Amino acid sequence: MKTNARIVIVEDDPEIRRLVAVRLQAEGYRAETADGGAALDRIVATKGYPDLIILDLMLPGEDGFSICRRVRGQSRVPIIILTARGEDVDRIVGLELGADDYVPKPFNTRELIARIRAVLRRMEPEEKRQEQYELGPLRIDAMSREISDAEGTPVDLTSGEFDLLICFVQRPGRVLSREQLIEWTRGRDSDPFDRTIDVQMSRLRRKLAEAGLKGAIKTIRNAGYILARAEGEQV
Repeated sequence: MKTNARIVIVEDDPEIRRLVAVRLQAEGYRAETADGGAALDRIVATKGYPDLIILDLMLPGEDGFSICRRVRGQSRVPIIILTARGEDVDRIVGLELGADDYVPKPFNTRELIARIRAVLRRMEPEEKRQEQYELGPLRIDAMSREISDAEGTPVDLTSGEFDLLICFVQRPGRVLSREQLIEWTRGRDSDPFDRTIDVQMSRLRRKLAEAGLKGAIKTIRNAGYILARAEGEQV
């Protein structure tokens, strides 16, 4: 995991920006701040995309939803959204737009740091695992975290969706419980009632279907999910 990862905090409250930046720097990260979408665009234009973006949804002017959509259309950079506590709809919409995780406000910076570490850890390839996988017409590279179809066209997955897919391709034919998937992709201490995994599963299934693998991941009632031979898959 990169201990000196570059992280941009997009938050309109100057005190929150300062506190988060100071804490990130104390942890060894390179922190930059932006008060909105325009400031983030300037940073990206001059320095490129960072290793991770912390994005407040409730921004004046262009809101975080719009920024998330724009960023995800251009980059797979991990995004952690900041949401109002109890606002399930905002959280779900943010995840649907491609965010990788969320932290509700008000938040403890220790929790935020833990989430950052978990997301960045998921982006690192595992050295001892197989690097190349085939799933029907799809070619999956675990090292570069890239997936493409038979024609070489990239299939766009967020980091969370890619992590889910890797869980399945590394364990073909095994039933994986929801709790196992949460632990493997989000950490042992994650909330078992967190709906993030459900949103990411829905998006992953849809994208696999669009790539010609309808029904690749099947639901096993009261047990979990299994990667099965999908419609259109050539084995």
